[in-house]
Amino acid sequence: MSALKPLKIDVVSDVVCPWCYIGKKRIEQALALAPDVPVELTFRPFFLNPSVPREGIERDEYLTQKFGSPARYKELASRVVDAAAQEGLEYHPDRVKRQPNTIDCHRLIHWADAIGKGPAMKQRLMELYFRDGGDLTDINVLVQAASEIGLDADDVRAKLATDVDVDLIAGQANEAAEKGISGVPTFVFAQKYAVSGAQDPAQLAKAIRHISEEINAQAAE
Repeated sequence: MSALKPLKIDVVSDVVCPWCYIGKKRIEQALALAPDVPVELTFRPFFLNPSVPREGIERDEYLTQKFGSPARYKELASRVVDAAAQEGLEYHPDRVKRQPNTIDCHRLIHWADAIGKGPAMKQRLMELYFRDGGDLTDINVLVQAASEIGLDADDVRAKLATDVDVDLIAGQANEAAEKGISGVPTFVFAQKYAVSGAQDPAQLAKAIRHISEEINAQAAE
């Protein structure tokens, strides 16, 4: 019997999207529920707040622009804070003091992906932001995070000072938008089936099994 063809799963998401933080944990739980299905998991960029400047803005200014006031966001955030806690994740909105533009974060994930550490880079950045209130506009924070998952700190610092891969990341994010992806996370299976939202792990696992069976049946024809 020939080996199963791996199922490609592209996760379109942003590092400052709380439901993406939860969605990452849920897709990992789904993969654990279907350990016999070979999968190629890749995180693709999305800009939740494309209007935020490259240097970022003060968090309270951002919350006022988007939600009317920081207090209003605090009311809205309680549900997602609870949902994160149910997944064993910490989200402390009050710790976040600066709203970043995330193109540099996505560049780090892209570079980490080249050494098989894309998911680890994504996780580290999300933990810094949601759990610790880290400033993802601070190059020292980004370089430290990259070095922790195995990237060369000096190389990362040098590349972040240039525009290398900025157009690539922007292009990928624009492509997702052009394909109609407006809500994240969105899970794209085999480059043709899309599921939006931080879905239940059991439902994601069911989809993984079903689509894997379909693509392998097609490959065998």
